Amino acid sequence: MNPRTRASGETCRRTVRPAACTMLVLALAWAVAAAPGPAGASEPIATFSIVGFDPETGDLGVAVQSKFFAVGSVVPWAKAGVGAVASQAFGNTTFGPRGLRLLEEGVPVQDVIARLLADDADRAQRQVGVVDAQGVSAAYTGSECMAWAGHESGPGYSAQGNILVSEETVKAMAEAFRTTDGVLGERLMRALEAGQAAGGDSRGMQSAAILIVREKGGYGGYNDTYCDLRVDDHADPIAELRRIFDMWKGEALIYEGYRLCDAGSWDEAFARGREAVAMAPDRGEPLYHLACYYSRAGRRETALAELSRAVALDPSLKARALEDPDFKPLRGDPDFLAMTK
Repeated sequence: MNPRTRASGETCRRTVRPAACTMLVLALAWAVAAAPGPAGASEPIATFSIVGFDPETGDLGVAVQSKFFAVGSVVPWAKAGVGAVASQAFGNTTFGPRGLRLLEEGVPVQDVIARLLADDADRAQRQVGVVDAQGVSAAYTGSECMAWAGHESGPGYSAQGNILVSEETVKAMAEAFRTTDGVLGERLMRALEAGQAAGGDSRGMQSAAILIVREKGGYGGYNDTYCDLRVDDHADPIAELRRIFDMWKGEALIYEGYRLCDAGSWDEAFARGREAVAMAPDRGEPLYHLACYYSRAGRRETALAELSRAVALDPSLKARALEDPDFKPLRGDPDFLAMTK
């Protein structure tokens, strides 16, 4: 089904839901949301989020920001090779695992949402976005979600939010995701930043998170959790998430470079290495790894040049280079020995 086509009021390109509750219910909901203490099931997750898919890598992920403590523990769900789900508003935390299970069984995304809502007495207060491992997306915004609430879905993504300043937040997120180049994580982060710049949550900010899964993408390849970063309580959680995401991204680029070296994709590996260097030009570590790539590729002169820059910034890397098997092709080279003594 074309994601821009409305179907039974459940999936559409953009759905605007005006405040449907009475003034008393609205006042009570805001009072509960503002109450101190741990978040309970009665507290609305006043949130904007985006689920996304990268057809080049197969990565699936969710990014989210909310005036809600530790939103990363509630909203985002994803499984490598299966899909990603964001469940919010008066969120039903069973939607994540149940939705992923249905996707794994081959249920189409629109039907996944329909089944999740079918036996939910509070469906009118739910909001959910789903994308599968082929990039097909769908979303639902209940008629009693607090204004502004709505969503925008397209190939490879769905952006949704509730208790927002306006629909511009969701529109800006979708546009940023569509027009940003690079890895999925960068596209998700840009979407969050654009959503906040367009107004964001009408109550303010508190927490943010990004979750990305990739088959064997976790440390050592032992699991599929490629990126799992959370800012649980912060005055500017998106800025803080950007700070730690950039740290993660630099490391991820380096490991991706080694993977490409293993595959013999040298030019792509060098590109990843140079991107990591550009993110931290004053650190020796990224330059060191770039030198490793060139050494493994048999590019002696470039390897030595990058290693020289690395040890100038961080002399401790000299001893490491002497023991590193990636520099085995240079072990007897007099310039290498002079540089690392």
